[in-house]
Amino acid sequence: MSIPKEADVVIIGGGVIGCSVAYHLGKLGWKNIVLIERKKLTCGTTWHAAGLIAQLRATQNMTRLAKYSQELYWDLEKETGVFTGFKRNGSMTVALTEERLEELKRQADMARAYDVGIENIDKEEIKKRYPHLNTEDVLGGVWLPKDGQADPVNITLALAKGAKNFGVKIIEDLKVEDIETDNNRIIGVKTQKGFIKSKFVVNAGGMWGKEIGKMAGASVPLHACEHFYIVTEPIEGLQAELPVLRVPDECAYYKEDAGKILLGAFEPNSKPWGGDGIPDDFEFDSLPEDFDHFEPILERAINRFPFLGKAGIKTFFNGPESFTVDNRYLLGETPEVKNFFVAAGFNSVGIQSAGGAGKVLADWISNGRPNIDLWEVDIRRMMPFQKNKKYLSSRVSETLGLLYADHFPYRQFETGRNIKRSPVHSYLKNYGACFGETSGWERPNWFLNEKQLEDNVKPEYEYSWKRQNWFKNSAEEHIAVRNSVGLFDLSSFGKIRILGKDAEDFLQKICGNNVAVAPGKIVYTQFLNSDGGIESDVTITRISLEEFLIVTPAATIQKDLNWIKGHIPDKAHCFAYDTTSSEAVLSIMGPDSRKFLQPLILESLTNEDFPFGHAREVEIGMAIARAHRISYVGELGWEIYISSDMAAHVFEEIMKRNSEIPIKLCGLHSLDSCRIEKAYRHYGHDISSEDNIIEAGLGFAVKTHKSKGKFGDFIGKSAVEIKKQEGVERRMMQFVLKDTQPLLFHNEPIIKDDKIVGHLTSGNFGHHLGSSVGMGYVECSEKGESAENQLKGNYMIDVAGKRYQASPFLKPAYDPINNNIKI
Repeated sequence: MSIPKEADVVIIGGGVIGCSVAYHLGKLGWKNIVLIERKKLTCGTTWHAAGLIAQLRATQNMTRLAKYSQELYWDLEKETGVFTGFKRNGSMTVALTEERLEELKRQADMARAYDVGIENIDKEEIKKRYPHLNTEDVLGGVWLPKDGQADPVNITLALAKGAKNFGVKIIEDLKVEDIETDNNRIIGVKTQKGFIKSKFVVNAGGMWGKEIGKMAGASVPLHACEHFYIVTEPIEGLQAELPVLRVPDECAYYKEDAGKILLGAFEPNSKPWGGDGIPDDFEFDSLPEDFDHFEPILERAINRFPFLGKAGIKTFFNGPESFTVDNRYLLGETPEVKNFFVAAGFNSVGIQSAGGAGKVLADWISNGRPNIDLWEVDIRRMMPFQKNKKYLSSRVSETLGLLYADHFPYRQFETGRNIKRSPVHSYLKNYGACFGETSGWERPNWFLNEKQLEDNVKPEYEYSWKRQNWFKNSAEEHIAVRNSVGLFDLSSFGKIRILGKDAEDFLQKICGNNVAVAPGKIVYTQFLNSDGGIESDVTITRISLEEFLIVTPAATIQKDLNWIKGHIPDKAHCFAYDTTSSEAVLSIMGPDSRKFLQPLILESLTNEDFPFGHAREVEIGMAIARAHRISYVGELGWEIYISSDMAAHVFEEIMKRNSEIPIKLCGLHSLDSCRIEKAYRHYGHDISSEDNIIEAGLGFAVKTHKSKGKFGDFIGKSAVEIKKQEGVERRMMQFVLKDTQPLLFHNEPIIKDDKIVGHLTSGNFGHHLGSSVGMGYVECSEKGESAENQLKGNYMIDVAGKRYQASPFLKPAYDPINNNIKI
C-alpha cells in the first residue's frame, strides 16, 4: 500500500488503544488520519489480553471512561457488523479478610455515587452465582451486573472498521523509524517507505511507547512486565455464563469461556521484561513459561475452585504488557513536544479503558485541551528522571502486583525510593521521620515520638482502613501546630521563576488574581482555562519589578511549567524556568511561631512590620534567606526559603532554639489534617480543570476588574462573569461528622434528605475539631440556589455502607473569620 505524503494526524500503533483514537477522531469528522502498525493489528499486547470489561475504577473520571467503554462495545457490533463477543455476564469480587471487605464496601459506596450499578452480596449469594466455588473463608463481596467480557481482537477490529468507515487510512507492516520536530513541535514521521508530514502524532505504541517517545525527544516512562495466565481444557459440569470472578486476596481472576476457565494472576513480585529493547520481530509472540513463578497462584486457585484440580491445562501463557510507575496510564500531550500525544502504559486495563481513553484523547486533540479532568493519567505528572531504566525496572516489579493488593489509604511504594531528598533529609531521618514518596521526593509524612525513638521503634506504616499506627503521632503534630509551634519540611514545593520586562503583563493574562503588586507581596491565584476551570492553584511572590516566584505543589511542577511556557506570547519579553532544587523550604507554623523565630531572625516579625501575605529577605543564623508570611494550615507562620547549600545550617540553628521553646517536627499527614479543618482546597482532589472557580468557593481570588495588561483579559474571565451572573449549579462544602469514630478519605457519597447529592473529594481526621472532616461538591436543587438554602436539610456521609450525620459548612469550621493567620 502506498503511503500518503501528508496527514492531519498520524497514529503509531494498531492495538486497541490506537484503533480507538482513530475511531473517535474519525467520528469527530477528521478526514486525513493515518494509523500505522509496524506488523499487524493487535499483534503486540491486545491479542492476548483477557478481555475483562469492568466499569468501576478508583476515581470518578476513570469510572466515567470505563463506563463509556463498555457502552461503546455493547453497540459496536451493531454499528460495524464485526462480532465483538461482548457479553454482560457480570463480575464479582470477593473478600477473604475484614480489611478487603471494608475496601469493597467503600468501593460500592463510591460506585453508587458515580451511578454504577452494584450490589453488596454475602457468602450465600456468591455461592449461588459461582456454584463450585469454595466459600468457606469468604466474608462477602460485590456484584456488578453490567460488567462482562469480550474478544479483545474483535473489539479492535470493530474499532478499526469503524475508523475506516469514517475515512481513516490504516497501514499495516510499516515501521516508523523516526519522528521529526522543529522548535519542539511535531512536523511528521519517517517510515520505511518515506516521510509523512503531519500536524499531530499520537504514540499508541504500547510497550514500544518509551522508544517511540524517545524518537520525538519526549519522555514516556513505561516498562513491560511478564503477565501470566492459564487456560484449562474443557471442564465437564462447568456452568456456562459464569460471571468474571476476582479474588484479589489470592492475586487471581477467573473467566469462563466455552466451558473452559482462564485463570490469571497479578502476583506481588512481577518480572520486568524488555528494558533493553523489544525484539524487532516480536509479533503475536509470547515469552518462556515459568511455572515455578505461577505455581503459588495455581495452588491457591485449586483450593478456591476445586474444579481446577481435575482439569488439564490447555495453555500456559506468558505475555508482556506495559506498566507505569504509579499504575495509572499515560495520556495527553507531552510537555517536551507540541502536538505529540501519548496513549500508552495501560497497566493491564487497556481493553476496559480503550473506548473512553480514545474518546477523550480525540477531544483533547480537537479542542486543544481535555473536556474532563484527566490529571491522574496526564503524562505531565511524570518527572524527567522517571524514564531511567533502573528506576522503571525496579518500580514496575511492584506496580503489577499492586493492582490486586489492598488499596489502603496512604499506602506507599516500596521500590524506586530515596531518589530526590531535601537538604535536611538526614536530620529528619535521625529525628524519626517516616517518609512517603511523591513525584520522586522523599517527604516526612509523620514522626516517631520521643519514647518511640528511645525504644528504637522503626518508623514504618502498618496499613489499615481503621486508625493506622501513626494516627496518634500525627494528632500530636496537629495539636502542636494549633496550640504552639511546628516545623514542616516543604522543600519539595515546585518553584518556577518568571523573569523579564513583560513578566507582569504575562501573569496578568494567565492568572485570575491581580499580580500587579509591589515587590515583596504574595498573591494567591489560579491559572484558569476558558471555561473558568482551575488548571493550577499557586502562590506568586513578586521578587522585583521584573521577577516573580511561582510556588506550586511538587506533583504539578511539570504540568504548570508546561502551561506557563505554552501561553507565553511569541513576542513577549519574559521566560520561565524551574528552580525547585535551588531552595529548601522550612515552614514554621503555629501561634508561637513569632515568639520562636524572632530571636533567630533579626528583622521585626510584628504584624505592623511584616503583615500576612508578604515576603522579606531575612538573616537567620549566619545565612541569608527569604521569609514568606503565608499559611496552608490556618495559623500564624512563615515559610523560610533558603539556598539549598545553607539549609542544613539554618535547620541546625532552628533546632538549637528547640531547647528554649520546644518545636514539634511535623509531617505531611498533619499538614493535610490542618488544611482540611481550615477548608483549604487541594489541587487534584478538591479542585481541577473541570471545577469552576466560583463553584469551588475561590471567587475571592479572581479580580475581574483588574488591569488586563498588554496581552489582554485573563483567560477564563468571561466564563467567571457568566457563572457569577447565572448562578452556580453546585458548591464546594465542608462536612464534619457528628460521630467521632468513622474515618473519611475521599469518594464517600454525600446524602441530603436521603438523596445522593455529591461525593467527598478529600477527607481526613480533624484533630482539633475532634472528628473526621470531608470536602466535596454538593448539587444545587436548582441553578443559582442560595447558599443559605443549600445548607438546610439533613446531611449524611455514607461510609462503608453506613450513613453518619454530618454538619455542613460553607465557611471553614475552624477559624471561619481568619483571625489566627493574621494575629
